Amino acid sequence: MTQDEVLEIFRDCGALLEGHFILSSGLRSPVFLQKARVFMHPDKAEILCRALAEKIRAEGFGDVSQVVSPAMGGVIPGYETARHLGVPAIYTERVDGVFELRRSFEVAPGEKVIVVEDIVSTGLSIRECIDCMNKLGADVIAAACIVDRSDGEADVGVPLVSLTGYKVPAYAPDALPAELAALPAVKPGSRGLQ
Repeated sequence: MTQDEVLEIFRDCGALLEGHFILSSGLRSPVFLQKARVFMHPDKAEILCRALAEKIRAEGFGDVSQVVSPAMGGVIPGYETARHLGVPAIYTERVDGVFELRRSFEVAPGEKVIVVEDIVSTGLSIRECIDCMNKLGADVIAAACIVDRSDGEADVGVPLVSLTGYKVPAYAPDALPAELAALPAVKPGSRGLQ
């Protein structure tokens, strides 16, 4: 899929938002991709995740036994991508701020897995998920996402396969351009919510 095709799905779902947004990383951006608006439509999720699974295979990372995703945002794309790869999907959850496997999910030492996330900005959730897998002895051969907002700049510690890159400006809260600072800030994501 091309970037235009991916973004058109986001637009069709009302998921390409403009304003002043506080990202999970704490950075601020004039554009937010509200992926929950896309993933509420199984047909749209299926299109994106099938294409992501095809790209994962094309880049040589399809030989895995499981897909692992960071909860909450990675659960749906991880599941749907795993379905197209023909493997189980599991996810990590934060326990006292640190990702862990729960719900009787397991990985075996040396097991080849791929981490699938929805959208990457800084790559923090993927890195934390990989840390969890490394502690359990899994072999994380790559990570994948629907949209890489860093367009290749985020270092997740393993190769990152993205369906598309989409570089959107992101600013430190104390370095906002005047036009962004003039708008009220909204936090549409879930990290840090109680």
